[in-house]
Amino acid sequence: MSTHNIRLEVMKVLEKNIDTFIEKFLITPEKIWQPTDFLPNSQSNNFIEEVTEIRELSKEMNDDFWVVLVGDTITEEALPTYESWLLDIDGVSQHSENGGDNGWAKWLRSWTGEENRHGDVLNKYLYLSGRVNMREVEITTQHLICDGFDIGTARDPYKNFVYTSFQELATYISHNNVAKIARKKGHKLLAKMSKIIAGDEMRHHLAYTEFVKQIFQHDPSEMMLAFQHMMKHKIVMPAMHLRLSGEEKGTIFDQFSAVAQRTGVYTGFDYVDIIKKLNSTWNIDKITGLTSEAEKARDYLMKLPDRMYRITERIVVPNTKYEFKWMNPIS
Repeated sequence: MSTHNIRLEVMKVLEKNIDTFIEKFLITPEKIWQPTDFLPNSQSNNFIEEVTEIRELSKEMNDDFWVVLVGDTITEEALPTYESWLLDIDGVSQHSENGGDNGWAKWLRSWTGEENRHGDVLNKYLYLSGRVNMREVEITTQHLICDGFDIGTARDPYKNFVYTSFQELATYISHNNVAKIARKKGHKLLAKMSKIIAGDEMRHHLAYTEFVKQIFQHDPSEMMLAFQHMMKHKIVMPAMHLRLSGEEKGTIFDQFSAVAQRTGVYTGFDYVDIIKKLNSTWNIDKITGLTSEAEKARDYLMKLPDRMYRITERIVVPNTKYEFKWMNPIS
């Protein structure tokens, strides 16, 4: 049987338990938090006072912090791109062969439904803060969705699940660090909101790592090679094509990345730590029955964190003041 067909068979095996995965790792809309739980109630008589308090507290946070929060928000808002990408991978379909609902499509829609709340609450919060030019933010978001992205996985489910395992942990780290900074500045509501978003991301990370764990049981060598492929080619961030109005695709990602590093929200060391965590979570040092090629891939993956750590230590993060139109007042 070809490697492609084996992947399809493994996806079918995992799909049989999709309802269990949904029950274990996702929460129903009625039980999970909703954006309104963290925002001033527009039906309340205290609405204006609550908004005024947010605006006052927001003045305490510097431009670098708001740039990072805008980038995080836009990344969360570009969900249509991610869902359409994942719905196209092998083994996933909008409909099952017997005419019912495809299990993987059901998972992806439920996951998207949870993720959608993140961009929703952050967008409203940015709007109420009075610190950013929302029209410029909205233009960047629309561009990011229109431009699409290529995460280097093709339609391979194994590579895609490595990507989502990595990316969900990266967003956990990012939102968690935003929460810490906000708390230090006395911005309790924003801290609480970011912390709970981080909690969602951690749950999703655990789900995708579980999928990979199970694939390792059925097809260890190919899963190991897929993991190595993704690490060799590096994980591209969902916001890789960030651009400002009137500019070319991807022109500000490096600047945004530098700001995220110097604020300590997401750094090169976080990237290395994620690789180390995935190696440990999947127990790749203990996996047996590998082909010689997969053994070499494992060896590469085990040595990678230390190698990348040494490289990261030498990186100098620029302290340049960048001009982001998101921070310009509306003319």
